[in-house]
This record gives sequence, C-alpha cells and structure tokens, in this order.
Amino acid sequence: MQGMNISIPDPLKKFVEEQIASGRYSSVSEYIRELIRNDEKQKTQEHLEMMLKDGLRSPASPMTKKDWAELKAGVWKRHAKRPSK
Repeated sequence: MQGMNISIPDPLKKFVEEQIASGRYSSVSEYIRELIRNDEKQKTQEHLEMMLKDGLRSPASPMTKKDWAELKAGVWKRHAKRPSK
C-alpha cells in the first residue's frame, strides 16, 4: 500500500480526530479511505445517471441479438475485473 501525506487546517484535523474518537473508525487512514471510496461511488453514480439521461433522450431502437451478446459480454468482463471480497 502506498503512503500519502496531506496537510489540512486545524479545524479539519480536529474534526477528523473527533471521528476517530467516536469509535466508528480505527485510524485516520481508515477514515480517509472511506471518504475516497464514497466519492468514487458518487462519481460512478453521477456518470451512470448521465448515461441513463443520454439514453432516454436518444431515439428508441430495438435490441438485436448482437446487442444483447455485446451487453452480456461487457457485464461479464467488468464482473471478472472486480476484486473478490
């Protein structure tokens, strides 16, 4: 795992320390990792919503067998890349 140093103002540092003291997080690193994961999820959700809106605005066309096969292959490909939990 890579290390990273950050600088934050005292009020933010105090807030982070309060989050750790609350017992929800065991370390500053754990807290920061969760913030980054949540931001990543939000960006993914925003991208998905944009794509869905684009799809709703586009003219309708029927799905062909080739379309379904490509969609299925793409899903399996993305699923295979996901780390197991």
